Amino acid sequence: MQIRNANPNINVTVRHEEITESLREYAEKKIQGIHLDYPKIMDAKVILDVESGQRHKAEMVLFCANHIVIDASSTTEDMYKSIDFTIDKICRRMRKHKTRLLKRHRPKPDDTIKHLDESNFRADYLDTLPEDVTEDVAPFFVHKEAFRLRRLFKEEAIVDLDLTERPFVVFKNARRDVISIVWRKPDGEYGMVDVG
Repeated sequence: MQIRNANPNINVTVRHEEITESLREYAEKKIQGIHLDYPKIMDAKVILDVESGQRHKAEMVLFCANHIVIDASSTTEDMYKSIDFTIDKICRRMRKHKTRLLKRHRPKPDDTIKHLDESNFRADYLDTLPEDVTEDVAPFFVHKEAFRLRRLFKEEAIVDLDLTERPFVVFKNARRDVISIVWRKPDGEYGMVDVG
């Protein structure tokens, strides 16, 4: 489900031709249809130009969060085809930005994040709880969602948590081969617990 790029401000300009409402809607729909969660699109400019009657050029400039500007252009014999090719180029560049960010945060063999303490909770800790805390409550499902459990380092899981609006990330820890959960604490730090 796309949340982050919903309704960016889109400005469509046409040169050397009269713009049709269907062409404007097509360009806006294509930009709103980009389902990548990074970088967040804040503003978009689309310039559609007809050169010498047969060359249709579509140029797009996306102004994204973190001062990222992505631009691309394509020239074909059809304006709709030019818009499609330009969107494909933009999606490739957006994926490249996300891949670079993930590679930058991939741990090196002797480097680790120093401020993250890993804590393992023992089962006998639950026996020390007072009796009134261990009351039985009927469970219920608030939201059910299926997802694929990915194999990540904890640093990659933190980057994934920062790039999405989810409150936590469940992943298979690539370093220790256990299932882990990472979440953001109210003070801005991160917490991590191993499930199995």
